[in-house]
Amino acid sequence: MDLDIKQLAAAVKVIAEEKNLPENVVQEVVEQALAAAYRRDYGDREQEVRVSMNLNTGDVDAYVSKEVVELVGDDAFEISLKDAQVMKKDAKIGDMIEIHENVEDFGRVAAQTAKQVILQRLREAEREIVMNEYEDKIGTVINAIVGRVEGRIVRVDLGKAQGIMPGSEQIQGERYYPGQRLKVFLKDVERGFRGPQLVVSRGSTDFIEWLFRAEVPEMENGAVEIKAIAREAGVRSKIAVTSTVPGVDPVGTFVGGHGTRVNAVMGEIGEQEKIDIVVWDQDPATFIVNALSPTKVSRVEIDAENNKAKVIVPEDQLSIAIGKGGQNVRLASKLSGYDIDISAEVEEAAAPVIESKPVPVTKLKKKEALESSLLEAIEEHGE
Repeated sequence: MDLDIKQLAAAVKVIAEEKNLPENVVQEVVEQALAAAYRRDYGDREQEVRVSMNLNTGDVDAYVSKEVVELVGDDAFEISLKDAQVMKKDAKIGDMIEIHENVEDFGRVAAQTAKQVILQRLREAEREIVMNEYEDKIGTVINAIVGRVEGRIVRVDLGKAQGIMPGSEQIQGERYYPGQRLKVFLKDVERGFRGPQLVVSRGSTDFIEWLFRAEVPEMENGAVEIKAIAREAGVRSKIAVTSTVPGVDPVGTFVGGHGTRVNAVMGEIGEQEKIDIVVWDQDPATFIVNALSPTKVSRVEIDAENNKAKVIVPEDQLSIAIGKGGQNVRLASKLSGYDIDISAEVEEAAAPVIESKPVPVTKLKKKEALESSLLEAIEEHGE
């Protein structure tokens, strides 16, 4: 079947609406496809061809670029100086001239070529439109609707584009179902074979920070800020905060009156995830003590060269410091950036008590004294 050019021209507006693309973009795509079709039917694959389509009349004009030469070797790419000057009086050797050609129709093979090019170019155009629209939104929280769940991958509808949320970016224990509305953090726009792939997250630390930014207006003017976040999504998060304004309590600011602010964040990520908000400190030892909260710490020994810290805690605080499955010390390590080793405080052992066996000297003395008394008593009685 030959390519119906007039029908194709009329379809440009329809394609633009269906693909949500600007009409001029679709027209450019079709013209590129027709240029490829022209090279197949009327010229050479290596030719430089430009095609112009009139959407109102359906007329197609092709322009073939040729180099002006003195002696033509290949008329598909070259034109003589004499012929060139007929079209352009000031033409000279080495110039490139566009030669106009009228196109009435294309053959079956050319039509297939045009169709393939149109589909490919439309995909590329869609990709560029999506990239341009969502690239500015990378690093922000946007609304999404769950489309379908495929194993551990959740596909979400973001409006004009589709996004995926891999298992590693989900909140542990959270269940997703089609039609569910939720907030997601746009991490990246990946270029894939099937077009742009938007990667979204609910399990990242950035998601937590953006939720707090929405609840804590003091972050906008810089009165308070988040210095570090360590998170095990769905289980527990530790957030280090600080204040740049004297007298402002950073922890209280993030918690909010009666816990309203932190509760609002927990309401979005799920009540099962606990959030510890601690004060950031420039001194590593002090910061590590804060990060291990609510553990009572006896002392901290910092090995700055190896980025390690040895923390000594009372024996009754050891299990609290480590946490269930090592979670507390693990999050504290991520938060502080130090490899933390926790050990219990060893109490100094009391000096051993040595029991001495009594020396029977006193008994001997008592026996001698008793014998003396008996002798004296006998002598007195004899007298």
